[in-house]
Amino acid sequence: MSTIQAPPADTHIAPADRATDTDEPRVGEPDQATAEQVVGRLVQILNDGSIAVLAGIGHDTGLFDTMAGLPPATSEQIADAAGLDERYVREWLGGVTTAGFVEWDPAARTFALCPDHAPFLTGTGPDNLARTLCVVSMLGSAAPRITEVFRTGGGLHYADYPEFHHRQAADSGPVQDAYLVEAILPLTGEVDRLRAGIEVADLACGQGHAANLMARAFPASRFTGFDFEPEAIAAARAEAAAWGLDNVSFEVRDLAEGVGTAAFDLLTVFDGIHDQADPAGVLSHVAAALCPDGTFLMADIDASSHLENNLAIPWAGFLYTISTVHCMSVSLAQGGAGLGTVWGVELAEQMLHEAGFTSVVQHRLEQNPFDVYVVCRR
Repeated sequence: MSTIQAPPADTHIAPADRATDTDEPRVGEPDQATAEQVVGRLVQILNDGSIAVLAGIGHDTGLFDTMAGLPPATSEQIADAAGLDERYVREWLGGVTTAGFVEWDPAARTFALCPDHAPFLTGTGPDNLARTLCVVSMLGSAAPRITEVFRTGGGLHYADYPEFHHRQAADSGPVQDAYLVEAILPLTGEVDRLRAGIEVADLACGQGHAANLMARAFPASRFTGFDFEPEAIAAARAEAAAWGLDNVSFEVRDLAEGVGTAAFDLLTVFDGIHDQADPAGVLSHVAAALCPDGTFLMADIDASSHLENNLAIPWAGFLYTISTVHCMSVSLAQGGAGLGTVWGVELAEQMLHEAGFTSVVQHRLEQNPFDVYVVCRR
């Protein structure tokens, strides 16, 4: 493996074929200070991307949670507590220590999870970003196949991402647990009707956690979840059965085929429109499936349709990456529109109006800055 190293700040770069420091740089060549900044930035990306992989491993193996429950401990003690191989644990500890996640005491040869990092690397709540960092490895595993479709066109199918539904459910579930019933659904103005009893459908429901949460919270209402992945629907049904819910059902269905006419009082979809093959058609089906006084709640990524407006978003690079490697690709694989993750609120609002919605209102929650919640009525 080659080693990339940023030039030391006091190093003068002056190859024989390059102008000296008394001359102007040649056209197209950065000056020394700029070159050092660029190389430093690229090396930092290399390092941070590598740490993201280790953080994902720390989540999946339970190492972060194990360390949160231990006093300062040796690699052997941590490995024993986690039920893992010590040699791998020791090397992993080296990496997360250099990242500043873990404190190392060389005299005692012990490691301790940094207290200020623990809330964001452990637990089942929405603040655990180690769970989100697992997505980096999933995207990396798909990158070689995405490279090929850059050359051939088309895209990859959901089956090419065997971890997708699991990762998506693991990442979105804690957000839904924390905010869906108490903060998100009230945006629709439908809570009183939900308590009284209405017909609700959750579209592109994945493993059905949102539908099951709503069904448990509002036992007088009837809920249906739709998704075209049989494995996801099987997981949704299993959770409903485990919770003893009798007011929710799940169907394998491609939303492009529609979901009925004037059948539902409330329709919801969480980050499920932009990767459809025919998002405009799906939105038209949504409008048709609503009762005359019905409400559609669409949660999607809070970004702009215009690149220049996204430059200040701290996680914009992640949004465009997951779009390139997954969301856009699965749509293109079906011969679809390929809107991508960053289709943006401007295009979304335009398409909602074109689908027949006369009222389209955007809401944002401080608790979840990643998404915008759009409440629509015909």
